[in-house]
Amino acid sequence: MTARTVLLALALALGLAGCGKKNAPGPPGPPDQVTYPRSYPAY
Repeated sequence: MTARTVLLALALALGLAGCGKKNAPGPPGPPDQVTYPRSYPAY
């Protein structure tokens, strides 16, 4: 692989790493109807 290919792959990987949910994870559904509120792991 050339250095150009490696840099392109690195730039693509870093660009896609920023995608995803921005807030902390939480239980699905409306907050007033969550039966068992608890913290969810972020990993």
